[in-house]
Amino acid sequence: MLTMKDIIRDGHPTLRQKAEALTFPLTEEERQTLLDMQEFLHNSQDPEMIEKYQLRSGVGLAAPQINVPKRMFAVYLPDDGNGKSYDLGIVNPKIVSHSVQDAYLPTGEGCLSVDEDVPGLVHRHHRITLKGFDIDGNEVSYRLSGYAAIVFQHELDHLNGVMFYDHIDKENPLTPREGAIEV
Repeated sequence: MLTMKDIIRDGHPTLRQKAEALTFPLTEEERQTLLDMQEFLHNSQDPEMIEKYQLRSGVGLAAPQINVPKRMFAVYLPDDGNGKSYDLGIVNPKIVSHSVQDAYLPTGEGCLSVDEDVPGLVHRHHRITLKGFDIDGNEVSYRLSGYAAIVFQHELDHLNGVMFYDHIDKENPLTPREGAIEV
C-alpha cells in the first residue's frame, strides 16, 4: 500500500524529467503500480485511512510522483462539480484538442509532492479532449471541462517534468488572465 513516504517531494530530479512512454501489454509491475496509485487516491479521501496513515488528500497522482518515470497517472474525483465522477488509471495520455479559453482555481493548486502552499493562479485550458489507454491497452478518450480538465492537466504536466507553480505569473501571481473562467 502506498503512503506519503512513497511520494517524492519537490526538488527530487524525477519530478523534472520527461516520463517514458509505456508499451502494451503492461508488465505485472506496471499494472500493480497503476492499481496502487488508484488505491492511494481512494485511501487519501477516506477519513479513517487519512488518520490511520497520516495521508494528505489527493484527487490525482502521477507515476513520477512515486519515483516511477513512466507515462501514467491515476485520478479519483468522486464529483467534479458537474455531476460527473472519475475513477481511473490512464497510460500514455495526451491532449488532442483544447479550448482557447483558460480556467483557474481561485485558491490556486496544490500537489502531493509540494509540502508548502504556493500562492498564485494556475491558468489551464478550460476544456480538453484527452486520449490514452486503460490498464489493458484499450484506447480511451475523455472530454473534460472545468475542475476535471484542470486535474487531468495537472497530472499530465507531471509526465512532462512540469510543476504547477511553473504556470504562475511571477509578476502578477494573483491576477486572472483576461477572459479566464474561475472554476
